[in-house]
Amino acid sequence: MSETVGLLIRAQSGPGVLHQLTGVIAARQGNIASVEIVEDRPTGASIYFEVDLPESPETVIEGLRSLSVVREANLVNTLQKIYGKRIIIMGGGAQVGQVAIGAISEADRHNIRGEHISVDTIPLVGEQPLAEAVRAVARLPRARALVLAGALMGGEIEAAVREVRAQGLLVISLNMAGSVPEAADLVVTDPVQAGVMAVMAVADTAKFTVARLKRRTF
Repeated sequence: MSETVGLLIRAQSGPGVLHQLTGVIAARQGNIASVEIVEDRPTGASIYFEVDLPESPETVIEGLRSLSVVREANLVNTLQKIYGKRIIIMGGGAQVGQVAIGAISEADRHNIRGEHISVDTIPLVGEQPLAEAVRAVARLPRARALVLAGALMGGEIEAAVREVRAQGLLVISLNMAGSVPEAADLVVTDPVQAGVMAVMAVADTAKFTVARLKRRTF
């Protein structure tokens, strides 16, 4: 049975370094779930991998350390294990803050019971910046739900919401003017409640399921 592990590698910076690192992982049947270049400077680079391994991670560590470009290779806890699922909240600053109150309070309740749920916020204004940010959530690792908090959203933002929903992201909207509420999975009037429901929807320790709701506006 494979195990997902985190690998933090400090190596020389330059062309072909990533190719050498992934070659060692592939040679040991490792499946790379995610990779991030944490730091890349002329003096050196830090690369973080999350890898599904069918064998002991120590053999991969030894293989990486044997490369001449590698200065240090260590086994670390995965970001999934530390930070877990992510709730992303974006929109107007005041509404974002209120949604965060609900989400953080509810996440704390579930995290005490063994969950790992983190909450990220970004206050944004403007149709294009918000549309680009919505689309970018689908590229964020571990993002499970997006809450759109504002007074008016539509147009290109609505199109972006439909795109990310098609990719499996849960989208909750405040009950606002514009067409975004029509495109969201769930519409919630109270911002604090919206944050609470977003966490409940992704928590394994909750019995709340959006698909089982008989209505989608609250």
